[in-house]
Amino acid sequence: MKYLIAGTGGVGGSIAGFLALAGKEVTCIARGEHLKAMLDKGLILHSTLKGEYAIPAKEQSCSSAENKVEKQEYPSINACTAEAYTGKADVIFVCVKGYSVESITSMIKRAAHANTIVIPILNVYGTGPRIQREVPGVTVLDGCIYIVGFVSAPGEITQMGQIFRLVYGAHKGTVVAPGLMEAVQKDLQESGIKVDISPDINRDTFVKWSFISAMAVTGAYYGVPMGEVQKTGEIRDTFIGLSRESAALGAKLGIAFKEDQVAYNLKVIDKLAPESTASMQKDMARGHQSEVQGLLFDMITAAKEQGIPTPTYEKVARKFNVSPQ
Repeated sequence: MKYLIAGTGGVGGSIAGFLALAGKEVTCIARGEHLKAMLDKGLILHSTLKGEYAIPAKEQSCSSAENKVEKQEYPSINACTAEAYTGKADVIFVCVKGYSVESITSMIKRAAHANTIVIPILNVYGTGPRIQREVPGVTVLDGCIYIVGFVSAPGEITQMGQIFRLVYGAHKGTVVAPGLMEAVQKDLQESGIKVDISPDINRDTFVKWSFISAMAVTGAYYGVPMGEVQKTGEIRDTFIGLSRESAALGAKLGIAFKEDQVAYNLKVIDKLAPESTASMQKDMARGHQSEVQGLLFDMITAAKEQGIPTPTYEKVARKFNVSPQ
């Protein structure tokens, strides 16, 4: 199968790197200095799970008439901008930030064929249905990922720690070609990624939103890595407070949690590399555009709509001197 990775940051770059090392056919969408560095020296992967690799990258070359990607030599990747891509993909992983989703919907429409599946891997809840509304003729699933991955330099991806787990599934009413989700799962597992096909992706994407929101907000509020959240004290208590408030929202929305959400969030945070930080925290520290709207303010807004108090979230919002939009 042909894989298209829309957004070759920490998440997309890790997925692309692992797939390519297993001999899968991968095209990465990137731009600017990141794309240039990949084409010049390959996709550099620093991985706790895989080791150190420089995966050769070549500019994606395909004919819009034939919709045929140039045959790859493995392990290698194709790479280009969204505008330059004119091929067809069997699986499209959407790994851009939430605020960039609209920028790649036209590419999804061009790249999809009758049986293509789109798997969004974002931190923000409700992404699958959001993309589906934009591309009504394409089969859009939903998904989430547990990984510490980031761009450590142009063209370089760092995957840190022992956790690399991907969850995806179809929302109720979404029809997927028989065996396709299982075929993707097999490819990913052969690449060294832990994969679960979710019977309740609405629940599982909410669970991820609850966790990453608490993780990113706590880290950004105190300006600390996750090792500080793993210690007993005020910082951990803030993480717990955020987790309780999002769990209350989930319960009000009818999410059927498999286990206590606060206990689950603590279990996951305690498995992270102590030096790890969330991408939102990194972006805010650098003065870059971040997912603060989706991970902080959208949580407050959703809770208010359901009558759920969020004193911990509102305390953090005051720290940033910004009101929910």
